[in-house]
Amino acid sequence: MITSISTQIQLAARPVGWPRPNDFATVQIELGELAPGQIRVVNEFISVDPYMRGRMSAAKSYSAPFGLGETMTGGAIGRVVESASDAFPVGSVVLHQFGWRDVVQEDAAGFKVVPEIPGAPLSLYLGILGMTGLTGYVGLTAVANMVPGDTVFISGAAGAVGTAAGQIARLLGAGRVIGSAGTDEKVALLTEKYGYDAAFNYKSGPVREQLAAAAPEGIDVFFDNVGGEHLEAALDVFNPGGRAALCGAIAGYNSTERKVGPDNMVNMITRGLSLKGFTLGSYLDLAPEFNEHMTAWFTAGKIAYDETVVDGIGNAVDALLSMMQGANTGKMVVRTAVMADVIR
Repeated sequence: MITSISTQIQLAARPVGWPRPNDFATVQIELGELAPGQIRVVNEFISVDPYMRGRMSAAKSYSAPFGLGETMTGGAIGRVVESASDAFPVGSVVLHQFGWRDVVQEDAAGFKVVPEIPGAPLSLYLGILGMTGLTGYVGLTAVANMVPGDTVFISGAAGAVGTAAGQIARLLGAGRVIGSAGTDEKVALLTEKYGYDAAFNYKSGPVREQLAAAAPEGIDVFFDNVGGEHLEAALDVFNPGGRAALCGAIAGYNSTERKVGPDNMVNMITRGLSLKGFTLGSYLDLAPEFNEHMTAWFTAGKIAYDETVVDGIGNAVDALLSMMQGANTGKMVVRTAVMADVIR
């Protein structure tokens, strides 16, 4: 019999500062018979992303907050095990945004069928081949207007978006790509696996000094995933006409105190700099363009990737907390099931 019990992770309380395990609840939901047009999907992977911390707050933002007592939504990929929709036959691989649950049953309109790529885990659709890769592409092209020959600096470069953005910058013709990461092992990975020309450990000394040493001729583009000291460092070394794509500011996501702003914002005026924040939802029209590029690069063997995989839906909260502390290399995902577990 196909499983009819769905284990789901819900937000139980709005965190103050760093989230804690008791801010979440694990529930089991009995699924009913399929209604016309519905499908049942066993998730194989769910996505764990920094933006989720912002949605745990009730503060106004670009995306609605998670509801208390409601299941956490977000990217996930799985296989159809039951279907009342001709467009979604049993066995189809589907992407969706129903998030943190091991089994999902919803109207078929909320799912998208994707092809299986030989030799590639399905989880890549949550990372380099999906929204993560698209975020890197959008930030560099549509937001920062990177051109061949630019020197590009990427903060948090060993994370999911950072590893994507660094490779995309190189493939689009960047003259030099520089990254920061939080361990010496990650720094080595950036230069040895991901093609970065230079990288440094932001915990080893002042970021301003390390970036100035890594970019003696300045930078033209800054892709920021971290904020804080990294933004100040970039403002110090920007060349005239420099552009920044501000994607994230994870350094301050769990702070309970108001941070002091950069002390060198005047450089924006004197050097004619442009700093632009963005969220992916405003640029989804670029997905076909990105897919064309990424498919060609991936097929040609030009794309490397790392994943940090945590097993079990019950460990999703631990995965989130460790990701926010920098424990992941590349994309953080939770493996929720294998097909052998589907029939109980």
